[in-house]
Amino acid sequence: MAHAALVAALGALLAAALPSPGLFLAIGLGIAAIGTGWLGYRRSGDPGATRLAGAAAITAGALGCLLGTLRVVLALAAIDHLDRMLG
Repeated sequence: MAHAALVAALGALLAAALPSPGLFLAIGLGIAAIGTGWLGYRRSGDPGATRLAGAAAITAGALGCLLGTLRVVLALAAIDHLDRMLG
């Protein structure tokens, strides 16, 4: 579970750098990485390295989600600025 969460977190971080649909993909993959990372971290019977990978996926997924959200906010601010400038 933690390895799939790490893949989703890495995908979220990479998608945050992609053009237009990447920001929404980053938000979705970030949320998925947080959820699957939490499930991987909660399994107390797993070895410590696997639980640590789950915690790392939570952190990286949250960062990817925040970067995607930041891009959405910047796009909305630019649209608002253009609206005020032209209207």
